[in-house]
Formats: sequence, structure tokens, C-alpha cells
Amino acid sequence: MSNPTREKARHLAREHLERGDALGWCEAVYAAAGGDTGIIPWADLAPNPNLVGWLDTKALTGAGKKALTVGCGLGDDADELARRGFEVAAFDISPTAIAWCRRRLPESKVTYVVADLLDAPRVWSGAFHFVLESYTLQVLPPELRSEAIRQIVRFVAPGRALLVICRARDDADDRGNMPWPLTKDGLAQFRQWGLKEISFEDYRDNEDPPVRRFRVEYRASTSNSG
Repeated sequence: MSNPTREKARHLAREHLERGDALGWCEAVYAAAGGDTGIIPWADLAPNPNLVGWLDTKALTGAGKKALTVGCGLGDDADELARRGFEVAAFDISPTAIAWCRRRLPESKVTYVVADLLDAPRVWSGAFHFVLESYTLQVLPPELRSEAIRQIVRFVAPGRALLVICRARDDADDRGNMPWPLTKDGLAQFRQWGLKEISFEDYRDNEDPPVRRFRVEYRASTSNSG
């Protein structure tokens, strides 16, 4: 059964892609929602269980550490990291999304910033103990992913960690519609940019119906310069 809100997001994405604007659709979706979270297909208004489960398993705490959330949406994952003690910066390309985060989570300790992953602030280079990339790469056209991955690697401080969570497919599978699942070969670019793969999970989540996902932990070398 099709999801009307997801179909609307796909329609806006197609329109922007046809105009040569591969990223503008994101702001269009948030702006069109007019404050109604029910219109945002990925807005669960709770931390991603695929993140929470991993954090619980690792018993990860953030005291004295800085974290960055890539493509933060409405802020739940970033706020969860702050709750666990991290000093968190979170960004999204959509000004409407960032303003929404600030209204929705007025007591949050997260610093919410409007930024473009492909042109992120240079001061973020090597600045974070923990970087979270959850569901952003899968909404980028393949031609933008290599540069996006390079930029994400740049954020990770030497010796520190990156967690990637995404939809998954095999190379032979149909690419399908946005969000476009990633392949193992696609994710190999993180290693090509110098990160070490610590763990790689290929699993089906608890959604109805279940969605195949990759959840991968990487670590930068102690000499990583981003």
C-alpha cells in the first residue's frame, strides 16, 4: 500500500531534480507541511529505534564529548544524543526544519544549525567524537553521494566514531524510488576515505512491513585529518 505523504515527498523530489535542484525538495516538503508533522513521512517524533538500540548495546555515554547529527530533520536523534551527555550540533539544509526543531524542543541543549552537507562549515573538520548519519545519504541522488560521504568523513575527529544507518539493497536489486537504498559497494567509499569499518549489520527492522537496513560503525585513524 502506498504512503500518500511519502508519495508527495517523492513528487517534490522529482520536480526539483528535473529542474536541476537536487536538494531543494527537502525545504519544499517542510514548508508545505505548514507545521503539520503528519505530512512529513519520516517524522516519527521519537528517536530512531535503530539508533537507540545501538546506543543501548554500546552503553555509549557522551560526557565531555562532541557529537554531530547529519540531516537532523525535526531533531529527535540529536536530542537523544544530548540526553546521553553529548554536546551536540545538528544541522539540516532546510531552514524550516531547523526553526521547527527550535520551536518543538525549546529546552533542548542541542545547537541546531542550517547548513548544506556539501558545503558544511570548515570549523567542523575533525571536530566531533561521534558523528551520526541516519537516512540522509539515501535521499541523495547517486551522483552526489561520493562528495557527501567525503564531507561526512571530514567531520570525524582522529580516532573517533561514525555511525551510518540506511536502507539497504544488493547491487543486483532494483534501485527503486526515493529513498534510494544503499549498497555495500556504495558504503565502501567510507573506507576509501580512510575510515576503518568496526562493525557491519545487515538486518530487517521492526517496521510494518520490515525494511532491510545497514547499520555500520566506522572509526577514524588517529592521524585522520578529515
